[in-house]
Amino acid sequence: MASESPELTVAIPAYREEENLRILLPRLNKVLNGTGLSFEIVIVDTENPLDNTADACSTNHVRCERRRGGNMYGDAVRTAIAQARGKYLLFMDADGSHTPEYLPELIKFRGQYDVVGASRYISGGDTENPWVLILMSRIVNIVYSLVLGIKCKDVSNSFKLYRTEQMKDLSLRCENFDIIEEILFKLNRRFKITIFEVPFTFKKRMFGESKRSLVAFIVTYVITLLKLRFGK
Repeated sequence: MASESPELTVAIPAYREEENLRILLPRLNKVLNGTGLSFEIVIVDTENPLDNTADACSTNHVRCERRRGGNMYGDAVRTAIAQARGKYLLFMDADGSHTPEYLPELIKFRGQYDVVGASRYISGGDTENPWVLILMSRIVNIVYSLVLGIKCKDVSNSFKLYRTEQMKDLSLRCENFDIIEEILFKLNRRFKITIFEVPFTFKKRMFGESKRSLVAFIVTYVITLLKLRFGK
């Protein structure tokens, strides 16, 4: 149910995810139509086409946008925020790790909190990732929440619902997946936000390879933590 000013924008950064999107988008459309909300789905593809993602979007009546400013994950997030027309903005991954059928669990709390997040690390949450990624993720989430004062147990999971107006007020600089933590930190600093977490099981990706590099993961998260903690 699309409109010019929808209630909800679902934004999905995509980097060579055509195969997954052809499975994910029909499911997502079905779930969102079942909510009764007006909505738009925005796939944020690479600056230049690397696969047939645009066709997968067209087939499923979904808007496809090109990243502005570069090909990094942070560029996709900033592009999505700039292009979002909904009152609420929900980010999810394109690889199938975030199940569309879970969306109603986040959406139903939209008017009660500033941020509603799917959480692997509260009671009832889980993840299918390998142990080394779970360990790194646990460390990042504990350190970030303590050092930056973010009252959230799963800071790094991108599967979150935000108030679009608040998101458009932010100046975001991170280039990698650490932009998720930057968003929470800057929202909290600017608006003193309320965060609510709902238990969620993080799934393995369906097809293709992860774009996350473990070395880059460690380096960028350490640098970002220091910048956010001691920056202005």
